[in-house]
Amino acid sequence: MKKRLLSGMRPTGPLHLGHLVGALKNWALLQGEYDCFFMVADWHAHMSEYERPGEIRKYTLDNVIDWLSCGMDAQRSTLFVQSHIEEHTELHLLLSNITPLGWLERCPTYKEQLRELKTRDLHTYGFLGYPVLQAADILIYKAQAVPVGQDQLAHLELTREIARRFQHIYKKKVFPEPKGILTETPKLLGIDNRKMSKSYNNFIALSDTPDEVRRKTARMITDPQRIKKSDPGHPPVCNVFSYFKTFKPQAEKEVYLYCTRGEIGCTECKKRLAGVLNEVLAPIRQKREELTKHKSKVLDILKQGGKKAKKACAGTLTEVKKLIGLY
Repeated sequence: MKKRLLSGMRPTGPLHLGHLVGALKNWALLQGEYDCFFMVADWHAHMSEYERPGEIRKYTLDNVIDWLSCGMDAQRSTLFVQSHIEEHTELHLLLSNITPLGWLERCPTYKEQLRELKTRDLHTYGFLGYPVLQAADILIYKAQAVPVGQDQLAHLELTREIARRFQHIYKKKVFPEPKGILTETPKLLGIDNRKMSKSYNNFIALSDTPDEVRRKTARMITDPQRIKKSDPGHPPVCNVFSYFKTFKPQAEKEVYLYCTRGEIGCTECKKRLAGVLNEVLAPIRQKREELTKHKSKVLDILKQGGKKAKKACAGTLTEVKKLIGLY
């Protein structure tokens, strides 16, 4: 039998090129190797965006349309909405009872989010405990694999620590310890050379029109040392060059040469990049248009996925409740 895998995304805004290269391409490949469960993590979204519930509702469906447009296959993977599966929150509560406060306070991404999202009031009980909900998400399905980036390894180790503590207290092994699937993914910066983020609005969305892609690409920051068109450029420090390397690697050498030789200016280079990005996004746009016209099909996929997810995790919660004396 295939090993079970779980991953998800928070529906806090439109998905962008960073999601495409950082997660969605990898998810599509993993479908053939694992029993995949992919969730819309709307409870997690509420932990930081609780003042904007309408946005979460809007992007829940919109994000799934992007998933399907980028290769997610409802016949090979289970796609569902986290809040539709009550077992997540029940296990979250039970695990909260045994998770030491110090484990949560030392979580590096918790501190990072407090620094980054200064426009939100995140000094809340719920936000401090979001790693426990992440642990519940994984453990309720007894997932054996979780695709993660290097910066998320601490979260996964916390999940393992919580599972170990639960099993130590109740003297029975219930959960397998999930392993991280580390994948090498390109580190895309936003068009302003900062970390690509919905908060900074510095991204190119998968749903952007060709004209929007051209306008955003034209605003990208290039080599700061290059003043005139004839000046030799320095591709390694240019964000535009990094996008070429990611989205059209076969053109890397050509771009490097015409940049370092000062053969074309940065404006022309960005126009060419916009053409490359629109080629990449063209089939995604076509699929998005089809699915947007038939949203009932997407809702049905989530409904059927929810049934599969509930069936997959119900037994785990029953086992946990019996173990701790709630049955």
